[in-house]
Amino acid sequence: MDLSERAALLFGNSPALRMPEKTLSFEEFNKLAVQIANLLYKMGLRSGDIIAFLSPNTPELVMLLGGVLKAGMIAAPLNNRFPEKLIKKTLENLCPQLLLCNTLKLQLPRGIRTETVTAMLENAASCAANETFEIADTLERAVSIIHTSASTGVAKAAVHSLGNHWYSALGSNENIPFGLGDCWLLSLPLYHIGGYAMLYRSLAAGGALAVGRPDDSIDFSMQMFPVTHLSVVPTQLYRLLNDTKSAGLLRRLKAVLLGGSPAPKSLIDDAIRNNIPLYLSYGSTEMSTQIASSPGPISSLKQDSGKILPYREIMGAEDGELLVKGPCLFMGYLQQGCIQRKTDDDGWFHTNDVGSVTGDGAVTILGRKDNMFISGGENIHPEEIEKALMMIDGVQNALVVPVPDCEYGQRSGAFIETSEKNNPDDAAITAVMNSLVGKLKTPVFYSRVYQWAMLSGSQKIDRAWYKRLGNNAL
Repeated sequence: MDLSERAALLFGNSPALRMPEKTLSFEEFNKLAVQIANLLYKMGLRSGDIIAFLSPNTPELVMLLGGVLKAGMIAAPLNNRFPEKLIKKTLENLCPQLLLCNTLKLQLPRGIRTETVTAMLENAASCAANETFEIADTLERAVSIIHTSASTGVAKAAVHSLGNHWYSALGSNENIPFGLGDCWLLSLPLYHIGGYAMLYRSLAAGGALAVGRPDDSIDFSMQMFPVTHLSVVPTQLYRLLNDTKSAGLLRRLKAVLLGGSPAPKSLIDDAIRNNIPLYLSYGSTEMSTQIASSPGPISSLKQDSGKILPYREIMGAEDGELLVKGPCLFMGYLQQGCIQRKTDDDGWFHTNDVGSVTGDGAVTILGRKDNMFISGGENIHPEEIEKALMMIDGVQNALVVPVPDCEYGQRSGAFIETSEKNNPDDAAITAVMNSLVGKLKTPVFYSRVYQWAMLSGSQKIDRAWYKRLGNNAL
């Protein structure tokens, strides 16, 4: 299945890629993809080769990803925010046949062929606009390598097939329609599964992607483009709602998809109060982005993350771990040049997430298995306590870690970020937490945080760093 050719035939002159200076139609996008593919073959690359990318989100990056898809090659967009040492280590594992980047100043592993994004597009302009290559474009072929968010400090290289992305897009578009006349702002990085998957949602249903300049803010881009859909993480939504003009722009949208991490009650309440068409979601890199999502804009605070989407299966194991499978499930992790499948004998992938699934498919997440600890003989999920903390007015973010305790073995300790306008004291927080989660789970201390320690190149808090800090807190 040639997705860009299919889209050109179905959607023709409809906008595919909106940029600050111009707009490409689906026909033009497909023609450019052919030229880029011809250039790649002219350079001696072939179907199945790995093409790595090291660049912030730009229109040029989207174009090149389209060309790599057309050529039957495997796209591996890398986190350009990673420190140089981690980028080098990631490239050594990938062994790409070509690295496309926005600068050649990095000290990269020897033997890796490099080219700039700008030069590639300039050279592609002189290539033929008709296909001079042949690929076996089946749903089973590998098309991307997306690295996990490295919440444990080690990014895994997840390999996806064309079918993985195709069925993921179909199920997502069925839940949140995205078609002709729509425009989704590419506000998540393309090295993140939530960003890269948008290319397939667009090609599948005919909605346009809008991509501004790397330094453009979301609110500026929303004014520049006719945006109808937006994906955000809680931090992005918080900033947008704090600006009256941006909040007004959000109200005009058809859908705002919220994911990435749990959101505080105050943020959800604020979005509902502002009549934002907010959808909650639960997903993973391994399942090609969303697994579950709200079936419609939420009108009240939800404990669950929505319902399982089409083309996905989910079940709870005896220990509460969520297992998933279906046509969206990735091919495996790339390790030493080979794809290592990571499913059990029945084809289920073990997510390491602990939660529950109701009979009608509603999914609730309690936390991660590797974050769980035991206090007084009871399993404690830090994420459950964090969610309860963020239900308290004034608590904007929270992270809970185990701390040593001579009586219980371990107890909960909390690092919290509070509002400048509403900063509840420890006694008030403890009283509410006792009623929400019980005395055993209530943290024994609350340490205020004004700037979080984050994982390198990520928007995720470095839990291991705070766990070490918690060990010395009492």
